Amino acid sequence: MPYLHTVIPDNYQGSTRLDKYIASLPSEELNGLSMNRSKLKSGITELLLNEKKSKLSAKVKAGDKIDIQWEDNIPENIVPQDIPLEIIYEDENVTVVNKKQGMVTHPASGNWSGTLVNALLYHWGRKAISQKADDLSLTELIIKRRPGIIHRLDKDTSGVIITAKNRDSEEFLHNEFLHHNRIKKEYIAICCGHPKILEGKIETQIIRDPKDRKKFKAVTGTNQGKYACTIYKCFATYGPFSLMKIRIKTGRTHQIRVHMKYLGCPIMGDSIYGNYLKNSPFENATLMLHAYLLSIRLPESKQRMTFKAPVPLRFKKVLKTLHQKYGPKS
Repeated sequence: MPYLHTVIPDNYQGSTRLDKYIASLPSEELNGLSMNRSKLKSGITELLLNEKKSKLSAKVKAGDKIDIQWEDNIPENIVPQDIPLEIIYEDENVTVVNKKQGMVTHPASGNWSGTLVNALLYHWGRKAISQKADDLSLTELIIKRRPGIIHRLDKDTSGVIITAKNRDSEEFLHNEFLHHNRIKKEYIAICCGHPKILEGKIETQIIRDPKDRKKFKAVTGTNQGKYACTIYKCFATYGPFSLMKIRIKTGRTHQIRVHMKYLGCPIMGDSIYGNYLKNSPFENATLMLHAYLLSIRLPESKQRMTFKAPVPLRFKKVLKTLHQKYGPKS
């Protein structure tokens, strides 16, 4: 997937729209690709101006830093697909799913099919979604690609996810997620290492890793990035491994994975943030992170309900091996 990081030269005169500036760049600065404004708008997956999310219509000037990710091969439509879903709960307003590991939440770069959205479109009896961007802003186009999606789980994170079946429900649930004290989200994770303190709170800013723009990093003592808060409890240890219960008070990209690494306990099977499993019984383990519980008010009834996704088989297999090899120590 093409990625561009550029700094506007200090001798650049005046200001112009960001999309016009990018379209004016020679192809060698765009990884050999040609780029026009229409192509940029339809294919963009992330846009940062001076490390903050921005719009293509933003004005840029000398010294500004621009980071863009985009994709070239975008399908004309997002199509319904007959993909089996494990439905935890459903009514006229919401569908609560136990998302399987390996399923992407919504169509985006490199994953235009096989996603939860594709499956939901079929399940709900909806039509394909056009990808034409001519009459839409970037924000409108991205929202259009994510019908009913209120929150996300990483591709390799399994567990509870709630989706909205109509616009009113979508707005209600979005508002609930904006007020994190109104919802409760609990995860379980098997981690490599032990925390020095068995339970506590992690509060940091989360920024993009300057050494790898595809990763994120927890930092303190700065106002850069976004505030993130994670509450954890280690309730069992097995040799050099830990079983954690985790609650998140904010919803940042890769938050739990980044915070567990920051704690010195990266999640088992996490190939991005530290997989220290070579020559161990778990060197082929996939990400051991599962969204176990979601408690939230529902639209219309305003009734609070709690949904749970059973502990997945991959967890049971690893825990069985850990019990046999080490036995629990706490």
